[in-house]
Amino acid sequence: MSSVTDSAQQQTTVSEPGQLAQRISELGDWFHNLDLHGISTAPHHFLGDFPNIKWRHIANAIPSDLTGATVLDVGCNAGFYSIEMKKRGAKRVVAIDVDDRYLSQARFAAQTLGLDIEIEKCSVYAADKLAGQFDLVLFMGLFYHLRYPLLALDNLIKKVAGKLVFQTMIRGSDEAGNFEQDYPFWETEIFEERNFPAMYFVEKSYSNDPTNWWIPNRPAVEAMLRSSGLEIESHPEEETWVCRPAGVLRDGRYIVEHELDGTL
Repeated sequence: MSSVTDSAQQQTTVSEPGQLAQRISELGDWFHNLDLHGISTAPHHFLGDFPNIKWRHIANAIPSDLTGATVLDVGCNAGFYSIEMKKRGAKRVVAIDVDDRYLSQARFAAQTLGLDIEIEKCSVYAADKLAGQFDLVLFMGLFYHLRYPLLALDNLIKKVAGKLVFQTMIRGSDEAGNFEQDYPFWETEIFEERNFPAMYFVEKSYSNDPTNWWIPNRPAVEAMLRSSGLEIESHPEEETWVCRPAGVLRDGRYIVEHELDGTL
């Protein structure tokens, strides 16, 4: 984990529209379509005005006034959600990612908009090393890019003092599952049920992206959130859940700690 110092950090605020557009272009392809003083960073995004089209459905599930709150944005990309949190008055926003291009874009966007966002190079697997906990943790659009997704979720829970906003791509069934606590060994038909919790493993690539590793269906997402000790409070849109820690500790220790010690 390290802070990122790059050309974007040294860049003074660009005020002229032509200079701003040029700098946006120099920072490479953007996945987040931000509005930087009237200039869009990804106007031709294949998903449309992304992630704003998703944010419109999520926004009301998060307090409009975050005055005094601390926020951790995991897998921040170019910083769309971090920017929205600062707009709502969050006292401290920490944004982490491992992609240097995204980090440079996020730094430039924050500086251009005059927002104080702490942007650091840090993996989700190392997020537990960050100091303290956060009132709000955003885990948006990263889960399915991880080779070890449940480990990341279990580890990240250590940072959640208030709420976790979780978003992932889903494929397969979007119907909530309702299953028994246990099944006999010879029961195999249950696994053929469309809405049985399942994750699809992508060996090579999906949507031209080799980092799309595991894509869950909705029942799997909700089962994993509950298994990690989270209580689902709301489901504001088809790929997003707002949760709070309910049973993340067992005998005073986090679930992931028990798992790694063989005591779960």
